[in-house]
Amino acid sequence: MAATILNTPRATEVSVFVVRAFVRLREMVAANKELAKKLDELERRVSHHDEAITSIVKAIRELATPPEPRPKRRIGFVPGD
Repeated sequence: MAATILNTPRATEVSVFVVRAFVRLREMVAANKELAKKLDELERRVSHHDEAITSIVKAIRELATPPEPRPKRRIGFVPGD
């Protein structure tokens, strides 16, 4: 949008960069869905196998999920502390 308003080479360059970033993000989401689908298929196949394999699949799932954000500390003086 900035490229259409500003009409400068730099604005065009930044606009292309933003579009490429969103395309890359879409590819990453699609790849994560593929991984989840493959893990589901693997889990179905090995459900009757050893518990160790099932625990490996669970560990991979835990590693694939993003960590929860930690609460941020407030900056400055807080009465009562």
